[in-house]
Amino acid sequence: MRFSQILRFHLSNNKWTAKQQYVPKHNPVLEEDIKRLQDFLMSKSNIVVLTGAGISTESGIPDYRSEGVGLYARTNHKPIQHMEFVRFANVRQRYWARNFVGWPSFSATEPNHTHHAVARFEREGRIQSVVTQNVDRLHTKAGSKNVIELHGSGYVVKCLSCEYRIDRHEFQDILNSLNPEFRDAPDMIRPDGDVEIPADYVANFRIPPCPECNGHLKPEIVFFGDNVPKSRVEQIAKMIYNSDGLLVLGSSLLVFSGYRMVLQTKDLNLPVAIVNIGETRADHLADLKLSAKCGDVLPKLFNFKK
Repeated sequence: MRFSQILRFHLSNNKWTAKQQYVPKHNPVLEEDIKRLQDFLMSKSNIVVLTGAGISTESGIPDYRSEGVGLYARTNHKPIQHMEFVRFANVRQRYWARNFVGWPSFSATEPNHTHHAVARFEREGRIQSVVTQNVDRLHTKAGSKNVIELHGSGYVVKCLSCEYRIDRHEFQDILNSLNPEFRDAPDMIRPDGDVEIPADYVANFRIPPCPECNGHLKPEIVFFGDNVPKSRVEQIAKMIYNSDGLLVLGSSLLVFSGYRMVLQTKDLNLPVAIVNIGETRADHLADLKLSAKCGDVLPKLFNFKK
C-alpha cells in the first residue's frame, strides 16, 4: 500500500484524533466560567468578535506558536516574508509548490462547533460581526455573513502589479496542468500535516505569470512584514466604535493587527472578553479571561447544539 493510501486511511479512520492533534494541552472549563461569559454576552447586542488560529486548530489546521503542537514547535516551517516573496523567484517557487501540494487538504477543511456557534450568534443578533485573523474561510463555510478577513484569504489569488484576481480553485487547475509530474503530491504530505517536497521538484515547479500584465501572482494574504490595507483597518475601527464590546476567541494577540483592536476597544472604555488556551498579550486589559478551549465554551452558550 502506498504511503498516501496509508495516510488517507489513517485520517479517515481517526478524524477526531487528527483534528485534535494541533490543540494545545488545556484544563477542563468550569461551568461557572461559561456562565460568566454568557452573562457578558447577554448584557450586550453589538459585540465584535475577533478570532485567531486557536479556533481552527479543532478543524485540523495548526497554528504557529502553541507549545508542542504549533508549526514552530513541530517543524522547521517559518512563515513566508512579504519582501522575500516579492523579490526572489525561488521563494515564490518554493511557496507555490508547497501551497499546491497542501491545497486539496486545506480547502477541504470543515468548520467546527466554534465556527457554527459564532454563526448562530450572528443570526440571533447577539454579535455584530466577525473579524478573523485566519485565511481559511471557515467562518463563511459555517454561515457567518458579516466577516472581515483581517489578513486576507487563501481562497483568492491576485497579481502584484495589476487588478487581476482568480479563484484559488481555478488556479489549482492551472498549476495542475503546468506540473503533471506532481500527480504523486499526496506522498509529500507528512503525518504531522507539513509538506516535504524534494528540492528537484521545487526547482522544476512552474508558476504562470499574470495573464493580463505578466506580473507575479500571490495569494490574497497579508504575509509577515506586509501591512493590512488602510481601508480595512479603518473599517474595523469604525465597527469597534459602534460596538458595545469585543470578544476575542483563540488568539494570543501577539500580532499587532489583532492587539490593536483590543487597544481601540479599551480606549473607548468598552469591555473585552478573551477565550484562549494560555496567556495572551492583552490579559492585563481583559474584563473577562477564560483560559480554555473555545470548542469547550462557545457551543455551551445559550444551550447551543450543533
